[in-house]
Amino acid sequence: MGAADQADCRPRSGLACLPLAQVSRYLTIPLVLLASFAAGVLLPTFGNSETAPTAIRNALAQTSQVQGVPDRTMVLSRVVVERGATLALHHHFGTQIARIQSGVLTYTVRQGSVVVRRGESDREPEVVRTIKAGQTAGIRAGQWIVEQSSDIHQAANRGTAPVVIYIATLLTKGAPPSTPVTLPPAG
Repeated sequence: MGAADQADCRPRSGLACLPLAQVSRYLTIPLVLLASFAAGVLLPTFGNSETAPTAIRNALAQTSQVQGVPDRTMVLSRVVVERGATLALHHHFGTQIARIQSGVLTYTVRQGSVVVRRGESDREPEVVRTIKAGQTAGIRAGQWIVEQSSDIHQAANRGTAPVVIYIATLLTKGAPPSTPVTLPPAG
């Protein structure tokens, strides 16, 4: 230790007097570890780009050549509604049939009404319930509904597994699969 270093050295509480170069060398490792720990704790929440759960629609088959029904498009789709996803208030420009393959879809009707059925459609299916405007009900695997353009509704997956739905639509040609709707709050 040089004379200048010794002149500034005033050990307290029995601590050794070290030159600044040595002190920084001893502190570098703990400071790096502390910074690494802080970054590991903070980085998962900083700039978190996690997206909200959603519904993923895959059009399995489609045609715009529907005999007897001009200016319509028929589509068969598979929709997977992720756990925690909410589908916005909407309706369809045409008729849609939806059958729940797995999971439970929480379904709310705001305008119109929807009959929930169970069983094969050509063998006198059982009516499970009717969901009327202002009502919410669960639609379970094996159950199905028919939605008309006047039925304004929304849905959610409040379960622990994805909801899988098979959908057949006969929509106005060029119409999107669903059209968002804004209504005054229910009440």
